Amino acid sequence: MKFEKIVKDIKNLKIQSAENIAKNAVLALKLYSQTIHAITKTSFIEELERAKQILFKTRPTEPCMRNSLNFIIHALDGKDLEDLKQRFNLRVNQALTHIEYAQNIIADIGAKKIKNGSIIFTHCHSSFVTSILKKAKQRGKKFTVHNTETRPRFQGRITASELSKAGIPVIHYVDSAARLALKKADMMLIGCDAIDSEGKVYNKIGSEMFAEIADKFDIPVYVAADSWKFDPKTIFGFNEEIEQRNPDEIWKNPPKNVKISNYAFEKIDPGLITAIISEIGIFTPPMFLEELKTNYKGLFT
Repeated sequence: MKFEKIVKDIKNLKIQSAENIAKNAVLALKLYSQTIHAITKTSFIEELERAKQILFKTRPTEPCMRNSLNFIIHALDGKDLEDLKQRFNLRVNQALTHIEYAQNIIADIGAKKIKNGSIIFTHCHSSFVTSILKKAKQRGKKFTVHNTETRPRFQGRITASELSKAGIPVIHYVDSAARLALKKADMMLIGCDAIDSEGKVYNKIGSEMFAEIADKFDIPVYVAADSWKFDPKTIFGFNEEIEQRNPDEIWKNPPKNVKISNYAFEKIDPGLITAIISEIGIFTPPMFLEELKTNYKGLFT
């Protein structure tokens, strides 16, 4: 696969889920590096930075991708150009290893929260959520999943299909029936696209509304997320952008004077979140932020 093809597929949403986007962006950067004909370390780094910015623009609301690419290029240096390229490839492998490691650890930790006979509510599609549920199934736990279709792109069908193949019973609801699905649930478990410096979680549109319903019925809300989904830009007062997608996804030819709103994500108040399940442990949003300070010490800032 070529760099340009991956860029196009990320931009056109053919590649979905924050983890897959990050992984493919890292692979795209590696592919691009193999086309660079630089003769100095400086020009090689400049070309990498150029490719990084192209990838950033494909999905401005994906901090996991930005952090992965920044990790690779941050303070990258070498004794000479050849040494620099070797160190670059090492960083690429480390980033890919982190993504895989985080998924395995989160699945292991999260599966312990799934109880026999329970009903789990989830919204949209998250590879971390499906990994947790598959791991719980592998450990012999029996449970049912209530999930939403997640309009307008029906990512909930991806979740339902994956879980069905794993032998996990699923009841699939239209989005507007989520309250009924939640009332019967023992836990709300979702993924996320970003976490800001206030502990707010950014996830698929509808997520905060469902978290508010869960709060009303005293249902715990857990968010499964790689710690690299923290957005360091928000430390400096930059708000995480709420992406609006093409209105044609909703209605291609609406009547005159009808304007389409197609927000892809929304913020979830940290007070509605029981805990964030990440590779560094299970913590409330404020404690998660404190743990980040210990684990990364400003690497992404």
